[in-house]
Order: sequence, then C-alpha cells, then structure tokens
Amino acid sequence: MNAHTAAAKLEREFAFNDKHFELLRVCVREHTGIALSDGKRELVYGRLSRRLRNLGIDNFDAYCSLITAGDKEEIGHFVNAITTNLTAFFRESHHFDRLAALLPRLIEMNQGTRRLRLWSAGCSTGEEAYSIAITVREAIGDPPGWDVKVLATDIDSNVLAAAANGVYHPQRADGLSRERLSRWFLRGQGKNAGTLRVVPDLQDLITFRQLNLMQPWPLRGPFDVLFCRNVVIYFGKETQRMLFNRFADVLAPGGHLFIGHSESLFKVSERFKLLGKTAYQRIS
Repeated sequence: MNAHTAAAKLEREFAFNDKHFELLRVCVREHTGIALSDGKRELVYGRLSRRLRNLGIDNFDAYCSLITAGDKEEIGHFVNAITTNLTAFFRESHHFDRLAALLPRLIEMNQGTRRLRLWSAGCSTGEEAYSIAITVREAIGDPPGWDVKVLATDIDSNVLAAAANGVYHPQRADGLSRERLSRWFLRGQGKNAGTLRVVPDLQDLITFRQLNLMQPWPLRGPFDVLFCRNVVIYFGKETQRMLFNRFADVLAPGGHLFIGHSESLFKVSERFKLLGKTAYQRIS
C-alpha cells in the first residue's frame, strides 16, 4: 500500500474493508450482471457512501446487511448508484448512418406485417433512443398504416425518468446540426427556459421501460433492430454469451444488432455475422 492509498483510507468517513467490497461485488453481479474489477473499489465506496448518509447509516456492515436481506427499495437505489450512465445524441454516428440506409429495406421486407420494432437496451438518459427515433423519422417518415415503435429500456429508474421527460441542457445537444435542433427540439419556456425538449412526435414513438437484462424479459418481439452499446463491457464472458444468445432469440431472422466500439462478439456468439464497425446481423 502506497502513502497516497493509506492516506485516503485514513480520511474515509466510513470503514470499508475487503469483506464489504467482496460482498457488494457479488451483489452487483447478482442484480445487474456487471463484473466489477478490483480497480472499482473506490468507485463502490464513493457512490455507496452517499446512500449511507441518505439512510442515516453509520457503517458498511449495516448497509451490507440491508442489501443481503433483500430490501427491494434499497436494492433499486443500490443498482442506480453503481451503474454508470454515459451517452450522447448520435454517439458512434456510423451506426445511425447504417440504420438510415437499412430502414427503407426493412419497410420493403415487412410489407406483410406493416410492423417495425427497434430496441435500445441500456438507453440511459434517452439520447440513444431519441437518436434512433430521429433516424426513423428522417429515413422513412411516418408511413401510413404502419406500426412503428422504439422500445427503450434501462435498469436504472432515475435515468429512465429523465429519458421519458425528454428535457435536456443545450450542451447535451452540442453535436447536433441546427436543422436537427430546430426540427426535433423545442426551446424551454418559463421555468424550463434554457432547456431543450424533445418534440412530442419523437416521444410518441418511444416506450420507456425499466428492465434488468439479467432477469426474464416481458417482451413480445421480434425486433428488427437492437442497440446494446457499451453495456456488455461490464459483464464477464459467460454472461455475455448468455445475453447475446437471448438477443438472437428475440431478433427477427436477419435482424440487426449494434454494439459498442470497444465490444466484440468474437468467441462470444456464433449466431451473428459481422457487417462492419460493430454492426452485426443475426444469422437466419
């Protein structure tokens, strides 16, 4: 232990030892599928210390007991505190370029059902889901007689509430063109002055729902397009294999999957073929 680490431990408000970290690490994996590395110890301490203060608990022994006892309300707060949410409008823009090119073909292929389903799994504060919805509207408009929906899910109830609200600080939309800003966002008025609100047309296209990817999915599928980006990097290989197998099961034959720039299906799943730049297609 170096002097800096030792000093940090001495300054801690709450005692936090190996036993606490290991128990909480197991709980994180059990409830979210996320495999925390040893390097996440300070992150766990920092985020959960806030929960101890909010609850009026003065030690991690008591907090660990609360979590292991299965307190549902606190487990929800626990999951929200640990999960990381980083996103932006049209992040990894090449995926949306590919989606825009794909959508007219999906309309042609689905003429029989006149139904189109897209899923943003791990949608965070909603930027990805709204980017998908914007791409849909720009590529195919609102085709009459069609049932087009975007499902957006996340394990974190706090970010889902923000996503469904559809209100953002203008800095969050820095990467958007003026044309897109004027077409798809409204300027906040009154108490919402200085904010941007997503237009109702996009909100109507999306259903936001809390979902833990490690638990049963009450989803009807099949989905034509599935975005799950920068989510599985937190999972171990076995969990990844299980998850992508389940994704393949709910995707339509030939359905498309988009994953994060640092993720890969190599030695994880043989049910998809790589199209390029972390874009895949389910093998029929």
